Amino acid sequence: MIIDAHSHLFDKLFDSDREKVITRMKAAGVSTITVGTDYAESVRAIEIAEEYSDEKYDMWATVGLHPSDNPEEHFDISTFRNLALNPKVVGIGETGLDYYWGKTEEDRVRQKKLFEQHIELAREVSKPLMIHCREAYEDLLPMIPDDVKAHFHFFSSDWSIAQKCLDRGFTLSFPGTITFTHQYDEVVKNVPSDCFTVETDAPYVAPAPYRGRRNEPIYVLETIKRVAEIRGITPERVAELTTATSKRVFAIP
Repeated sequence: MIIDAHSHLFDKLFDSDREKVITRMKAAGVSTITVGTDYAESVRAIEIAEEYSDEKYDMWATVGLHPSDNPEEHFDISTFRNLALNPKVVGIGETGLDYYWGKTEEDRVRQKKLFEQHIELAREVSKPLMIHCREAYEDLLPMIPDDVKAHFHFFSSDWSIAQKCLDRGFTLSFPGTITFTHQYDEVVKNVPSDCFTVETDAPYVAPAPYRGRRNEPIYVLETIKRVAEIRGITPERVAELTTATSKRVFAIP
């Protein structure tokens, strides 16, 4: 099984053919972690993971409130705690800091308070954070306590920032952007073999050769191919490494 470590299968862009998308995933041996970005979508992520898992195929979910997508939604930690205790939930988030959209000091303070609540929940339920970080690594990294695990979704910074994450024992995830830009080649090449995963962030940011189309979890195979090229190993080895890391980080049996 190949694991797409971050997707949004509840998105409305899948409403017309979600069953077919998941059928293609099963045929290709690809599973995914469906990531919640607000309360309703966290509920839906769990429902999808439960609905499409069986004795031969498994899917998982995370629950959380995105730092910038839903600024008006209140984070009720007790309500999210109830979701987080579901056995299909393997992480807390999508959470973090986004300074690309959070331009004002007021909004950045709000994001930090929200992130602190997610950290508290992650500690309570002993599950890792699914981190969204954009232009905010210097503020975000010191906020994460040593006793909380963190996985950086859609890693999009340079090697110096990657090293700071890795020094803390955190893991990185590479999306389809690595198939059409060389900006992250140094990170992809140098990250330790047991410290990275691959993802799609579907339905967003489809990899080459599918750019401009709706992304879906089976396209993670293209990201795997590109990682293999950069690291000089086989795609099969990349799949083996990234699946093992996903299982370890998210305590997937």
